[in-house]
Amino acid sequence: MISVLDAAYPPKLAESWDSVGLVCGDPAQEVTKVLFAVDATAAVVDEAIGWGAQALVVHHPLLLRGVDTVAADTPKGALLHRLIRAGCALFSAHTNADSADPGVSDALAAAVGLTVAGPLDPKPVAPMDKWVIQVPQTHTAALMSALFTTGAGAVGDYREAAWYTAGTGQFRPVEGANPAIGAIGTVETVAEDAVEVVAPPSARRAVLAALRAAHPYEEPAYHVTERAALPSSLGIGRIGALAEPETLRAFTARVGAGLPRTVWGVRAAGDPDRVVERVAVCGGAGDSYLDAAIRAGVDAYLTSDLRHHPVDEHLRRGGPALIDAAHWATEFPWCAQAESVVIASLPDLTTRVSTLRTDPWTVTG
Repeated sequence: MISVLDAAYPPKLAESWDSVGLVCGDPAQEVTKVLFAVDATAAVVDEAIGWGAQALVVHHPLLLRGVDTVAADTPKGALLHRLIRAGCALFSAHTNADSADPGVSDALAAAVGLTVAGPLDPKPVAPMDKWVIQVPQTHTAALMSALFTTGAGAVGDYREAAWYTAGTGQFRPVEGANPAIGAIGTVETVAEDAVEVVAPPSARRAVLAALRAAHPYEEPAYHVTERAALPSSLGIGRIGALAEPETLRAFTARVGAGLPRTVWGVRAAGDPDRVVERVAVCGGAGDSYLDAAIRAGVDAYLTSDLRHHPVDEHLRRGGPALIDAAHWATEFPWCAQAESVVIASLPDLTTRVSTLRTDPWTVTG
């Protein structure tokens, strides 16, 4: 199950400050029942254990901030102890699920009737290094084999990818050199291959060490260039469009009908009669993407946890209308998405989405 969730919501997409993946549990444990929820609250843990689930998959990490104890007499420690004693693992997919395609905001967009065109804040494909190495043809195979052991040559679902072309290398060793081929002071020509592979920047040290170990020359000829980061469908938030334009008043009602009801409800800021067609959405707290919504040129931006002053300043800048829903409500549609991901790969599992409202607000005045 973990591999299925990691494939759909790659941990490498998580923000640097985030904590995702298996929180507690044995990765080798057999799983037959899985519960999905936004939060691992006491009530949700009760439901998971009472239902006999072996895994609880949530969006929000239980241990996001650093802790120095998970003792059973602490609020979070108590939940972990209960889950462990019941043999129920806890797994979270947080900002990696936000940036995945499809992810949290795709589920939100679908819930309010939007056709998604792309991310609000794109996460570019990580840049890769391109290595070009000149090597005698007698050592081409050995060099490539050494490079591949470092992870070089991995492109998508392909491994040991390389390009090499034949040519003639030339050099003249000078005093102090210890040439593997040729003699001091004499120009030497050698039948060589120019080998090209890609590798992540994090592997530079390993690739260079493998190159030097496998190459017969004391001074191998090579160069490395960093390829440009390219746009992708990954990233925070989504931009989409309604099938037909409607007023902000009507779209706000649409959001209220499409999302689970909460005490917080749904509220909008802007001219109620403003025509809305192109919309940006961001599940969870999204006020840090107000500028991105302006740059996107949308008519409205749906998110949660918006604050008074940022909203006021945003509207005075001429930004799009804002729709503010409860944090939990904007992320709840993801639970069904995550469930469908698991069922598609593991159809024999019994799964369900918790209908418990973990939104903390309970009373309005």
